[in-house]
Amino acid sequence: MRDNKAYQGADRTRTPHKKPKGRELSEAQTEANRIFAGERIVIEHLMRHLKIFRAAKEVMRLRKDHYAEVILAICGLVRLRLGAIELPV
Repeated sequence: MRDNKAYQGADRTRTPHKKPKGRELSEAQTEANRIFAGERIVIEHLMRHLKIFRAAKEVMRLRKDHYAEVILAICGLVRLRLGAIELPV
């Protein structure tokens, strides 16, 4: 049987604990879900910033020697937007 490419890496994915029918999650499971959500939201926000600049979607129609400069500029803009760097006044 051939592998379905849509599920590549599925064995390495993590999912939050789901509440059993008619019962509640344990305190440990609730805390694990809280930690998981905190880690996931960081990635979601970074993906949002990349999508704003369309860096991960569009085909770059530039000369190859300008590609690295554009990517570094986009990364700098994302860092500036996130407050990771400050401009001199």
